[in-house]
Amino acid sequence: MKVFVHLARGFGDETWGKLWRSGKLLGLNEEHAYGYNHAASPDVQVVYASDGPETRLQKLIRYAGRAILGFDVVHAWRNREKMLEADVVWTHTESQTLGVLLLFRLMRGRVPKLLGQTVWLVDRWAKQPWPRRLLYRFLLHRLDVLTTLSSLNCQDARGLFPWVRVESVLFGIKAEGMRPARGPHDNGPMKVLSLGNDEHRDWPTLCTAMSSLPDATLRIASSSKAAARAAKGHRNVEVMKIRDNATLFAAYEQADVVVVPLSENRHASGITVILEAIYFGVPLIATDCGGLTDYLDHDAVLYVPPGDPAALANAIRSVRQNPKAAKQRVEKAQERMKTELSSVAYAQRYVELSRDVCGKA
Repeated sequence: MKVFVHLARGFGDETWGKLWRSGKLLGLNEEHAYGYNHAASPDVQVVYASDGPETRLQKLIRYAGRAILGFDVVHAWRNREKMLEADVVWTHTESQTLGVLLLFRLMRGRVPKLLGQTVWLVDRWAKQPWPRRLLYRFLLHRLDVLTTLSSLNCQDARGLFPWVRVESVLFGIKAEGMRPARGPHDNGPMKVLSLGNDEHRDWPTLCTAMSSLPDATLRIASSSKAAARAAKGHRNVEVMKIRDNATLFAAYEQADVVVVPLSENRHASGITVILEAIYFGVPLIATDCGGLTDYLDHDAVLYVPPGDPAALANAIRSVRQNPKAAKQRVEKAQERMKTELSSVAYAQRYVELSRDVCGKA
């Protein structure tokens, strides 16, 4: 079975590999984007999309198409030859999914099966202009399997697109080399770390919680303007921009607890940061929304209700007050990450789905 992995421009295998080897990719990344290469075996060949050279005019045309349609069909078109040689195509977000679907509508003859992932589309569906919704529905009739990152998104997608097979596929990251699970450090003020640029980060609730924790400090690693606005006026809150992995990894190591504050969403917002914190063995607090309990239950993560600064402040205090329980939660989380939340497990779930749709089970 031949698999073609179609990712956004800039995530092509050559481009990504070069950045990875240079150390310029932030986060716990691998040599091949998102670990889809782990699907490779004697009977599964994995080929990634290529970026190729692009002039300023070509870039302008690609951006214009994306602005009008809401997805990138030009990048799909440029990769059509290798794509059409595959048995099945995998995508990572709706931009690539819809781009490939439009390409397939324009092609004659045989086209591969398509496993198209969506991240934000279902949550944002009601906000889409009606012409786009009509176009997207038309394109999605051609999709073989729509994959989502949470059971909540899966339920919503099945309601919106009843003609499409929809499956929830749990995301995973690199699990090799995990740091030992630990509780908070037992020296100095409580060090709280929070990271992310996602639109569903609830910075106001986190910063308000810090107001009742004068002996604790919060570092927010984000380039979001919303984070800067929320931190303004809070003496124990610092917003930092992380530009290299040495700084990022040190921030995890120094933290007593990582907090992932979220507003209501349905697509498992924050899961990458949650998995990174688990990798580094750091106690974790997260908002109970978005389907995160699909990944880790209450034995592995200390969950708090959305929009509740008092509950969040109490949760932060409890990590220092009961370090043994905090460490035990991390141990539970790491056990699950090794078996079910790694990039290897993520890729293998796609192999299983692909064998099913291709009739190669």
